[in-house]
Amino acid sequence: MLSLHALVDLAAAYPEDRDRPVGPLLIGDATFDVDARPLLMGTVNLSRDSTYRESVAVSTDSAARKGRVMAAEGADIVDVGAESSTATAARVTPEAQIAAVVPVIEDLVASGLLVSVETYEPAVVESALIAGATVVNMTGSEHQDRMLALAAEHEATVILCYTAGSNVRDVTDVTLDDDPIPGLLDHFARRVEHARALGADRLVIDPGMGFFYGNLTDPLVRVRHQARVLLNSFRLRSLGVPICNALPHAFDLFEEQFRTAEGFYAVLALLGGSSVLRTHEVAQVRGVVRAMRNARTGVPGEPMA
Repeated sequence: MLSLHALVDLAAAYPEDRDRPVGPLLIGDATFDVDARPLLMGTVNLSRDSTYRESVAVSTDSAARKGRVMAAEGADIVDVGAESSTATAARVTPEAQIAAVVPVIEDLVASGLLVSVETYEPAVVESALIAGATVVNMTGSEHQDRMLALAAEHEATVILCYTAGSNVRDVTDVTLDDDPIPGLLDHFARRVEHARALGADRLVIDPGMGFFYGNLTDPLVRVRHQARVLLNSFRLRSLGVPICNALPHAFDLFEEQFRTAEGFYAVLALLGGSSVLRTHEVAQVRGVVRAMRNARTGVPGEPMA
């Protein structure tokens, strides 16, 4: 059982990291103080293999509509992807991804929205940035030099996702028995330094809790590990960059109420110092952020910045 005592012990164990600030998040011409308020990233999936069925868009018009609805509900960024990261999902060629995401990006950008593209393919990154995307949600490291160079050229923000293999579709394992944070620190310290050396300095890190892993096939083991990483994410703030976390939907715990799960895990992510919350349930998570801020400040009805 998660308890106040456990949270106090966790905070006391890492006092140097507990209140450590991170730099502002720059996206396009906008600057966000993510220590004052985390950003919400709404997810639109153009792959029918995506497990969160409510986020699947069946057409360009459907995807653009979902993106605009998420923005109206409070999403700061709309993340668009055309290939699911689940192990059994079909592979989608770069050409097919481009054909799917570019019209959606153009539509959303024309509506004045900040748009992210999720991919590990450099050709998709290039086409998306030309179409107006300002964030690259980079789910692979095999071609990262090319993708980072493109991001630097377009002054785009890069989310460096944890990927132990060449990309998110390579099935790998995570550290379960030991503390996962030291390994994540080592992984991201190298990649952040490398990205900056290539001129990509608008960076966010993502521990990769939304991806499939070979030793996290038991749903309850998986969500327990995800919760642990969410609560310990503040220890990654020593890298000086914002932290993005995907929120679990924990079907085996919430069953028919699974659409409420991301709101619950948003609380853990906020307690753990996340800067960006990636969610399928924008309206619900926005309410959680407002409630958490209101509880901290004690000012009823405080508007979001």
